[in-house]
Amino acid sequence: MSIGNRSLAAAALAAVGASLCCVGPLLLLLLGVGGAWIANLTAFEPYRPLFIGVTLLFLWLAFRKLYLVPEKCSGDELCANPAVRRNQRTLFWGVSVVLGLLSAFPWYGPLLLN
Repeated sequence: MSIGNRSLAAAALAAVGASLCCVGPLLLLLLGVGGAWIANLTAFEPYRPLFIGVTLLFLWLAFRKLYLVPEKCSGDELCANPAVRRNQRTLFWGVSVVLGLLSAFPWYGPLLLN
């Protein structure tokens, strides 16, 4: 797994942590899981800015690796194939949009649920 892929995976985990207080209970309710213990998931709310910061850090590291400091590859390596680099960049932007939507859910979520 390359550094860019590890950065994207770490950013995804951080964004899940950032949205755990808000999206987690909603997903559990949609799956039919209920109970008073779901309210305990809001305990993660104070850590949300930290998780968002970590998400942005790892997205920056992935962006840097994909665009600013590309890998130096010899002709026979997989990273030398332009299609691989294009797929990595497409995956990066797709993951970035999803992570942005997850991180911003507390702001637009009430509009969707009303």
